[in-house]
Amino acid sequence: MILANKLIYWYLHNKRELPWRKTKDPYRVWLSEIMLQQTRVAQGLPYFLKFTEAFPTVFDLAKADENEVLKLWQGLGYYSRARNLHFTAKYIAKELNGVFPKNYKELLQLKGIGDYTASAIASICYDEPVAVVDGNVYRVLSRYFGIATPINSTKGIKEFKELAQTLIDVSQPGVYNQAIMDFGALHCKPQNPLCNECPVLESCVALAKNSIKELPVKEKKIKIKKRYFNYLVPITDDNQTVLEERTGKGIWQGLYQFPLLEAKNEIDEKELIQHEQFIKLFPEETIISLFNNKDIVHKLSHQHLITKFWVVKTREVNEKTMSWSAVKKQPVPVLIDKFLEEYLNKES
Repeated sequence: MILANKLIYWYLHNKRELPWRKTKDPYRVWLSEIMLQQTRVAQGLPYFLKFTEAFPTVFDLAKADENEVLKLWQGLGYYSRARNLHFTAKYIAKELNGVFPKNYKELLQLKGIGDYTASAIASICYDEPVAVVDGNVYRVLSRYFGIATPINSTKGIKEFKELAQTLIDVSQPGVYNQAIMDFGALHCKPQNPLCNECPVLESCVALAKNSIKELPVKEKKIKIKKRYFNYLVPITDDNQTVLEERTGKGIWQGLYQFPLLEAKNEIDEKELIQHEQFIKLFPEETIISLFNNKDIVHKLSHQHLITKFWVVKTREVNEKTMSWSAVKKQPVPVLIDKFLEEYLNKES
């Protein structure tokens, strides 16, 4: 309990004032927790404000069109979170009459809610003593106790969850969980932690053994895959273009993009116009220009997209066209969004 007490004391004097901390409404807590997965608070906060303004209740989110949800989510990445959010909102609104499950086990049954999110909602909203374990918690616990078990291993996940559960303050589990997460985010930071001002420095094993920089331990990352994307940006005589929905189970499912020609390696203009996909899309003569002089390397967690945008002026294109004003309304990956911003500013 000594660690819990000290972290809670630190938290009460140093916590961040955030909108989702002013309520125990499970809808808002759930929304914030889903948004902050793989996302910094500074980045997620404006999205939370936009979402709660557009969808004040779970019923509003449930009634929304998926495209509207994805458009508001645009730029946050990991779009499966947004689709799961929308799916679960519809389930809660229709099947549960808008009432969230009130315990960890039942919350865990909802789509898109894993151990961490279920623990956060159950502890913060319903005072159930279930410990959260996120990146911040892994870091604090591994350093404080000097644990070198890889945090992304099956053994590590189990070990840290069990340890976290033994430490939780059962009288105020929500406060404790938020305290240890904030402490990891603001004080026991990945780089340059504030060890000299640490409230638990006297009992921190990593500090005593000078192993702060080595902890937490992660198993080797998956090899990064390189993919070569060639986006074809049709411009017709009447200044229309083509945007199509990205299907399949891969990245950016349900978002919109320009026709994509993916190659095994980098290709030049000659190879591009000889490609079967290009010939099928453009039956008539074209004028091609490469928009970006240097390849754009868009980095995702397990893959790097080496990207070219080819502007193709043509009289005819074998796809349904749309205006640029319509393009702006569609949810697109951030890679496409950045291109649109540059291209439309250049053209205006």
